[in-house]
Parts: sequence; C-alpha cells; structure tokens
Amino acid sequence: MLKVSWSPIYKYELPEGHRFPMAKYELLPEQLIYEGTLSESNFFHPEPVSEEVILWTHEASYWHRLKSQELTRKEIRAIGFPMSEVLVRRGTHIANGTIQCALFAQQFGCAMNTAGGTHHSFTYKGEGFCLLNDIGIAANYLLRNRLAKKILVIDLDVHQGNGTAQIFRNEPRVFTFSMHGEKNYPLRKEQSDLDIGLADGTEDAFYLKILQNNLPALFDEVQPDFIFYLSGVDVLATDKLGRLKMTMNGCKERDRIVLEACKRNSIPVAVSMGGGYSERLAHVVEAHANTFRVAQEVFF
Repeated sequence: MLKVSWSPIYKYELPEGHRFPMAKYELLPEQLIYEGTLSESNFFHPEPVSEEVILWTHEASYWHRLKSQELTRKEIRAIGFPMSEVLVRRGTHIANGTIQCALFAQQFGCAMNTAGGTHHSFTYKGEGFCLLNDIGIAANYLLRNRLAKKILVIDLDVHQGNGTAQIFRNEPRVFTFSMHGEKNYPLRKEQSDLDIGLADGTEDAFYLKILQNNLPALFDEVQPDFIFYLSGVDVLATDKLGRLKMTMNGCKERDRIVLEACKRNSIPVAVSMGGGYSERLAHVVEAHANTFRVAQEVFF
C-alpha cells in the first residue's frame, strides 16, 4: 500500500496576499481521493519530530532562535514567510512525515509526503520558504539508527538544493544530486556531489535525455540502499518562478523515469513534493497529483 503523509497543519494559512500557494496542501489530497488514486486508508498523520532528532541536523542556536521566534529581520526576510509558532510547528510535522515515509518506503518500496522538499534550509539558517530541512532530518535519522548505509538524494526541483548540499558536504554516506535551473534561485549555489545546471527555456526532450543519461551511472557509482526524491513541479513552463519550459506530460515522465529506476533496482524511495508556483493553482495540483499516480502505477 502507498503510505502518504498529510496533516491538517500542512494547510496553515499565511496572511492574506502572500504569494506562496499553501492551498495546494489541502487540494492535493482531496483531488487524489476524489479520483480514486488514493483512499483515506493511504494517509497517515505525523506527529511533530522530536527536538533531539532536529538537532542531529540543525545547529542548536538556530533551532532555539527559530522556535522562540527570535530570528532577526534579515533572517526572516531570507526565509520569505512571516514567522509564527504554528509555522515552526508545521515544519516539525512535515519533517517527521518524511521520516515516517522513509520507514514505510523500506516496508512497501515507496512512500510519499504531500509536503516537504524544504531543501533551502541549512544546518544554521533557513531561506527560500524553508525552515527545517525534512530530507536532511530524515536522512540523518536513517543513518543514526543504522537503517541505511548509503543514501542518494535526487533533487529535481527547479531550484538547487543548496541547504541539503551544505548539510551533507562532509558526509560521504549521503550523495546529493541536484538538477536545476542554472541561472535561477539561489544566486549563490552550494556544491552538491553532482550538480547539473540547465539553461532557461529547457524543454522536455533535452531535460529527460539528461536525466536518463545520468541516473544509471549514478545508481552504479553511488550504490545507494535508500533514495530521497524531491519532485518539485516548478519545472513547468507555466511556473512563475521556474524559467524552464517543461510540459505537464514531460514532468510526469520525469517522475516515471526516477520511480521506475528505483523499482528496477529494488531501492526504497521516499518522495517529498517541493515547489510549484504556476499562476493557476489547478496546474500545480495536477502536476503533483501525477507524481502520486505514477507511484501507484510503478509500485502498486
């Protein structure tokens, strides 16, 4: 059974007029249930991750200032969200959702978080709508509990996974792969184990060829026993922040390439949703929903 993390706190409403489309966190599960891709039995509702586990990844000084609402104006501006206690608590639920997805993936082959992909969060700071790095926290959880020996992070959000790269810069047991818009945010990139920067306007055929040419070699080189996949849909041509030119079908094929590779190599995969900022919210929900549809087809 495909296990999917969702919590009512995922749909936390920011002050009116904020550009970040929080509504997708409510609409996506509704759409998947309505069409029959998922049922209520697929969903689980994560509790907050413990402070001990957070501190396996994030520096204590950052975490304590974050939870105490003591970040500076500059730090808050870099994150891009108005800060609140509920927003921080939301991040702890999302992080534990990705941990639980990792455990379910080891049981069923694949599990998915309807949120997460907060890859701009560093050990010591947040930025780009990211407070706590859910994949970083979950990967460290697996390593600390000896549930994985070698982890591959496949980050296909349109923005480089700079926070994840920084977190695992000196951790040979985690290989970070980011394929992203070369000239897009963040302006200053970190160094992943493998970065592939794409030109503005990249279309389906070139994107999918690059992915297909690199994944088999990555699997052979890294020999992972666990994979985290960040499936951001801000690669779409309709995305306001993306600057690539991928179609809905191209984005879906991207997901199929990754998930079929995981299945073919018998490597469990936990999927986090990442970004999506198309003008029409329906495009964001449809593209995310495709990831779940493909997962059901490939694994179940």
